[in-house]
Amino acid sequence: MSLEANLKNAVEASQLLPAALDNIHALLAASANPIYRASIEELAKSGQWAELNDRFFQTLKFGTGGLRGRTIGKIVTKAERAGAPKNQRPMHPCVGTNAMNFFNAGRATRGLVAYILKWRAKKKLQGRPSIVFAHDTRHFSAEFAQFCSKIAVEHGVDVHLFDGPRATPEMSYAIRTLRADAGVMLTASHNPAHDNGYKVNFSDGAGIVEPHATGIIKEVNAIMDEAYKPLPKAKQGKLKKLGKEMDKSYLTRLETMMLQPELLQDLHAKKLKIVYTALHGAGGVLVPVILKKLGFNFFTVPKQDIFDGRFPTVESPNPENAPALAMAVALADKKKADIVIGTDPDCDRMGVGVRDDKGKMTLLTGNQTGSLIAWYRAKTMFELGILNEKNKGNAVLLKTFVTSPMQDAIAHHFGINVVNTLTGFKWISAKLQKYEDKLPKAIRDKYRDLPEEETRAAKLKHSRFLVMGGEESYGYMGTDFSRDKDGNGAVVMFAELAAYAASIGLTVVGLLDQIYSQVGYFLEVNKSKVFEGAEGAAKIAQLADSYAANPPTEVDGSRVVKVRDFRKDVIHDEEGDLISKEKMLFIDLADGRSFAVRPSGTEPKIKYYMFGRNVPAEGKKFSAKELRDAKTKVIGGLQYMWGWIEKDIAKRLK
Repeated sequence: MSLEANLKNAVEASQLLPAALDNIHALLAASANPIYRASIEELAKSGQWAELNDRFFQTLKFGTGGLRGRTIGKIVTKAERAGAPKNQRPMHPCVGTNAMNFFNAGRATRGLVAYILKWRAKKKLQGRPSIVFAHDTRHFSAEFAQFCSKIAVEHGVDVHLFDGPRATPEMSYAIRTLRADAGVMLTASHNPAHDNGYKVNFSDGAGIVEPHATGIIKEVNAIMDEAYKPLPKAKQGKLKKLGKEMDKSYLTRLETMMLQPELLQDLHAKKLKIVYTALHGAGGVLVPVILKKLGFNFFTVPKQDIFDGRFPTVESPNPENAPALAMAVALADKKKADIVIGTDPDCDRMGVGVRDDKGKMTLLTGNQTGSLIAWYRAKTMFELGILNEKNKGNAVLLKTFVTSPMQDAIAHHFGINVVNTLTGFKWISAKLQKYEDKLPKAIRDKYRDLPEEETRAAKLKHSRFLVMGGEESYGYMGTDFSRDKDGNGAVVMFAELAAYAASIGLTVVGLLDQIYSQVGYFLEVNKSKVFEGAEGAAKIAQLADSYAANPPTEVDGSRVVKVRDFRKDVIHDEEGDLISKEKMLFIDLADGRSFAVRPSGTEPKIKYYMFGRNVPAEGKKFSAKELRDAKTKVIGGLQYMWGWIEKDIAKRLK
């Protein structure tokens, strides 16, 4: 039976989705690559219709951040493996319109270049456009970066290509330093090893927002084939390698993130021991360098120092999950270390473990880590005279709506501003660009080249100055020289915080309890439901639509007092800026609990964010007993809430 007949029979038998058949036809028409046809024929012949549906039910869409999808199929075909051992990466990425492969990476690059050329023409910019390309340690990341660089050069773009794995925040910093038009990071962040992605940041160094997002998406999604004609050699761009010089420049800025270097002269702080793991990722390039340069006492996990896209020592390279940090914790026990720090493959997220007062290692949530950093930086900036009563009105904490309201309470405690944004660091970075744009032109023109002290002074005088930016998903930012969440900088900030706690005779957990007693006990529990493939995507959409159409009126015995539907309501942030529409719903209950629900923008899951709080009376602090009682009440309340939500999910999916 021919391939075409086999596919048509499968559609008639409801085994293959009609959309999958259309996309198979489109891919085979768009490319003569023999691996494509061979893989499709093999899967069809063996009746792997679910795999074909997952690979072809849609064309991987260039979303508001770029592309992300499987680069290794659930089933690897013989054509893709091409003789590679089963315990090694296949020779070719996953074939499919819904996969992260050379076909989709090429489309993305050509679309990005097309948009940049139009944007530059509209702005009447002279000279050749330029793009920074970087990659992490994932399967095919280096090959994708080289492939995309070649395409950009052949379309008349100057390319700055990093000479090896680097962190996403360094890519962002390079865009700003080099005045590039955009940057591309080949990464799937903290996703499992089988995924990869194509992340775009624009000329300000930040993730793309409007109008660029819609413009780039339109150009990328209009390209459905692989063929293009390179420009004549004389009109092509130039390829330049980035390496040690950019690292040195970036490291110089990272050093400034430590507010009190003299802390490490304290006897107790000196004894602080840190275990750091890069989880086989790009954090291994510079995190050990900056920790050593600043004088911290640290160890790394040797087996996880090795760049390896299989991430062979962990189930998933996500530092927010306990299993990913297990080897680091074991080393910490052996070395009697106080804290454990891990970063994800592209080093934009950081997870930490700390010893409690009984010596037990416990993992902090992203909300707890962010709240600790926010409190320490605000407190220290006032103590150092950076902030004072006169200028504190120009200081700001930036966070997302689904990040702990404890950070709002911390900002109010210190009398500084707090602004909530949509989920995604691009929105925090967009605020930073707004603040930069408010500076006098003479300062704006040279802002990217000014040292930290001068940018800080300029913001405090003329605009708004960032104390800390963060989101619950383990991303943090301490300054604005990079415009993305920064795992390198987060390590510096957290290591300093831990050194401060040691200097006053506290564990990090003990310090956190002191802050709770001061501003109140806040707890956030994040849950998610994973639904993979074509069927899963439909379930996620069904759930999201059901909440918008029929929000609950009562949750776990408590009346719903407010529903904030970010999909349709008109919502403004604390500065009066209009919030863009997003598929997110907030439910506030009469008893003070609340939860939010939103589909993930990068993973096949729908996320639930639950919030509980218990705060002392105005002007009071919790005693030790009152804090224990507050914790018990809040923890129980969120456990009951999740039980109710799970039952409600089952009803909504019937």
